[in-house]
Amino acid sequence: MCVDLAQFLHRTEIRLRTNMLGEPARHIRPLSESRAIENGANFLAEGFMFSVAAAIIIGEQWRSSRSQSKRKDAVDDQLEELSSKVNELTERAGSLEKKWDSEIDALKERYDSRSVIAVLNSVALRNDELTRVLERIIWIGLKGGWTDVHSEKWQAEIDSVTRDVSAIEGSKPSSSTSDTKS
Repeated sequence: MCVDLAQFLHRTEIRLRTNMLGEPARHIRPLSESRAIENGANFLAEGFMFSVAAAIIIGEQWRSSRSQSKRKDAVDDQLEELSSKVNELTERAGSLEKKWDSEIDALKERYDSRSVIAVLNSVALRNDELTRVLERIIWIGLKGGWTDVHSEKWQAEIDSVTRDVSAIEGSKPSSSTSDTKS
């Protein structure tokens, strides 16, 4: 098997050389048997090594693409879960707003306008403080890498919250100077 393969490869190589150089076809002398066995065995060994290397490369590429698709599916699942949580929180915020509106209406009926204004101001201040705390928590989470949001809509919201938090932090006196004086 090695001898026949080596002789075939030798004839093919000589034909290619003569055709490339533009020489006329001539009689091709066969290789000696020992040389043919050596060349045939060498070709089979190199062919085997090449096929093993190609199989390893193809297998690794397939494994890598499978791993990437699993990772992508996991990210998609997380985004769907976060989206459902955001929808749920939006619904809860809407129901709380309706509840507060009904409580405010009840307070308006029960108390005079000065009392209502005082209560409304305290509720508004509490609501503003809770909003700032929630925005700060979200801002810290996004800055800390809790999630990676690529949507333009969410990126605009994040930029808005970042501006609000920066404005709030800029208007507050720094606590580090008061801590060092104590």
